[in-house]
Amino acid sequence: MSGERNTGPASPRTELWVNHRSSARGGQILPGVPGEVAKVGVMALGRVHLSVTDARDLAEGALRGIGFDHDEARIVANHVIDAALCGYEYSGLAKILNIVDSEHFKLPRRPMKVLRETDVSIAFDGGNNVGMLSLFYAAEVTVKKAAAHGIALISVNDAWMSGRSAYYVETIANAGLVAIHTASSSRQVAPLGGARAMLGTNPLAIAVPSSRGPIVLDIGTSAYMMTDVMLRERLSELLPEGVAIGPDGKPTRDPTLARRGALLPFGGYKGFGLALMIQALGLLAGSGSEQESDYGYLFIAFRPDLLGIADVFSRQVTQLIDRIKATPRQAGIDEIRIPSERAFRSRERALREGLTFDRLVFDALVALRERRG
Repeated sequence: MSGERNTGPASPRTELWVNHRSSARGGQILPGVPGEVAKVGVMALGRVHLSVTDARDLAEGALRGIGFDHDEARIVANHVIDAALCGYEYSGLAKILNIVDSEHFKLPRRPMKVLRETDVSIAFDGGNNVGMLSLFYAAEVTVKKAAAHGIALISVNDAWMSGRSAYYVETIANAGLVAIHTASSSRQVAPLGGARAMLGTNPLAIAVPSSRGPIVLDIGTSAYMMTDVMLRERLSELLPEGVAIGPDGKPTRDPTLARRGALLPFGGYKGFGLALMIQALGLLAGSGSEQESDYGYLFIAFRPDLLGIADVFSRQVTQLIDRIKATPRQAGIDEIRIPSERAFRSRERALREGLTFDRLVFDALVALRERRG
């Protein structure tokens, strides 16, 4: 990490790390003299460094400040902290600010309820709860039903902002199960060739157990994640080329125009086709509810021993990974990386070193925390 340490306290037990780059909002971080503290301009864009414990405390405090009870705050905080640990800053602590900004947050929420249940399935009404809560409970039920009956099919509708799909399938795979999860969401992505948003970002996540822990794939079907667009808008940063169109249907790098327009699907027809099918599965998730919503979530999980010996399968998955990793590499390639390998390494490192994120996000979370009382 570049930058000189700033010893000015932001809050008790908080360290500031100054990032020496110009702010997109017009302010600038001024490089400090070597060996001395860097001086920060009034509009400077700083970086805050917290221990994981302090970051979790801040997240839980902010969530309680906006009305979540102790257990709810813990569940959502655990989700966003894990996202931050895995290196996804846009899905980390900044996600809490997206909750407050959501139109769904302003509407009444209800307890989750069961719409339909069999031995191997449950259809839940999510009660307009934030998805990081509703899907946490749904993933718990998925594990219990699959463990008891060998397979589980769980759906949730009328929930929003579910966070990282990998978080749920990794949890399920840690119980020795194969997990598949789809999530359809609000209209943010244009179909291929379209000039208006008609599909969600619609991620697909799959996890399988191995003798060294789960192998996890989590892919969105849009060329860019809307959560990252929202963070870039918050920080006044531009989007990459070729990921969004504005309300006029023309390409844009402006995150505000992208939110008024649409993201594009990744991979042409392949990404569009996946997004369409996941949206259709979302309709199935909501088919038993009176609530109309683009949001629909499915979990499918099963025990490997339905098809073979579970321990043998875990060893075979590990051997498969070893073969892939040992593939001769092209020139200039240092390593063949398995899905989620980078995230798992980031998690291990951040658990030791702590989390660094934008000062604007930190200040906003402190303000939410102070709403209590």
